[in-house]
Amino acid sequence: MNRTHHGPLAVTAAGVEFQNPIVLAAGTAAYGREIAGVVRLNALGGLVTKAVSVEPRAGAPAPRVADFGEGMINAVGLANPGADAVRRDELPWIARELTAARAIVNVVGRVVEDYASVVRMLDSAEGFAAYELNVSCPNTRQGGLEFGADREALRALVSQARAATRRPLFVKLSPTLPDIAGVAQVAVEAGADAISVVNTIPGLVIDVETRRPALGFGTGGVSGPGLRPVGVLATWKVRRALPDVPILGLGGVSSADDALQYLLAGATLVGIGTAALADPRLPERIVRDLGDWCMRHGVARVTDLVGRMEWPTA
Repeated sequence: MNRTHHGPLAVTAAGVEFQNPIVLAAGTAAYGREIAGVVRLNALGGLVTKAVSVEPRAGAPAPRVADFGEGMINAVGLANPGADAVRRDELPWIARELTAARAIVNVVGRVVEDYASVVRMLDSAEGFAAYELNVSCPNTRQGGLEFGADREALRALVSQARAATRRPLFVKLSPTLPDIAGVAQVAVEAGADAISVVNTIPGLVIDVETRRPALGFGTGGVSGPGLRPVGVLATWKVRRALPDVPILGLGGVSSADDALQYLLAGATLVGIGTAALADPRLPERIVRDLGDWCMRHGVARVTDLVGRMEWPTA
């Protein structure tokens, strides 16, 4: 696990070294094994696994994903085999196969205590570098209010997870939070090492022929190109409030130019999700294009771009 990267695209986030800033977003790469035949994982900076909960989850009814032209809407329902099965079946594969890319394990829960429970269940395993706490989940104890929208619940969730591990903690926030920078600050004060912004935005797509929702669950999370300006703004807000905290920026990235927007807004890492589902080879091309862009523009290290957007003064 002591890999050192010194190339022009190398970045360090929360003490973890990545060979480049491009990572696959949670939920889009499963646990790596499922896409290893079509994505050269070790060419990327890393991947964030799909969700891991204490208990197995069957997920939402089908259909779970729908394309609506301008993007994608999904309601997978955080389906996963549970922490015990992930530890037994998935993490050994990740430890063996991800020799250059780094893995971040995405964690979900129904109540505050679930997050620390998952961390404790996984923490002695090898093969992954950090956790990403998805706090956009509904808190079943608080009538479905998402954890990130309840600062006291968020503080308790992060501090409990912090006490359960020495690995870095990323906290993933929803774009619907009215004060996303303030919530990020609460997470960092409670022990988070980095912030991921943004998750999908809630939406509803209706099939006009059947007059029913396109998804089996009804509503879902919207992703794709339209989410990019939302994610870039959230990244900039968090960076301005917390200039020393690493950010994983994601939402609507489908090119090196998109990734550069996130980097300039303040992201250290850039996640790719929906676009990689449509074109599994795209993330690797973005890595190459990012390197080419830096070379053409005389940028010696990609880290020199982070947070370097110039705000208009007039």
